[in-house]
Amino acid sequence: MRHLKKGRKLGRTPSHRKATLASLSVALIKEHRIVTTVAKAKELRPYVEPLITKAKEDTPHNRRQVFSKLKDKEVVSHLFDEVAQKAMDRPGGYTRIVKLGYRSGDDAQTAVVELVDYNDIKPADSKKQKKTRRAGKSKKTTSSEDTTDQGSSNDASTEEE
Repeated sequence: MRHLKKGRKLGRTPSHRKATLASLSVALIKEHRIVTTVAKAKELRPYVEPLITKAKEDTPHNRRQVFSKLKDKEVVSHLFDEVAQKAMDRPGGYTRIVKLGYRSGDDAQTAVVELVDYNDIKPADSKKQKKTRRAGKSKKTTSSEDTTDQGSSNDASTEEE
């Protein structure tokens, strides 16, 4: 039983899981948007958001703490200089997870993890018109348009010959 056991194992040993989350967060901070599985995305969010919160206050102690997690000097300086400045007025929720669908190779559910302040692209609205299989006005109008289009294309082809 997993009572009071937080987190996903992601099919890895603890050291491998720690390295995976560190490399995912380095890629997220560098690129501002990554594509990964939903399980990794959901584990990445509680890992990277405290780092961004620490980066909002630029002290040597916070830089050392963030460096101990990320182990990449360039990414740490990018996090403190650019990412933290954009996230300064935001009280939390620095990342967004948008589900994409299923990967064709292993049928794993994929998602995009992005930094909210860098990608202001809103997810697609779900208020699209539903396609129905019923015959209705829309089908009759398209069929009548198709017949008129075919007639005009036939006329054009006879004129060319």
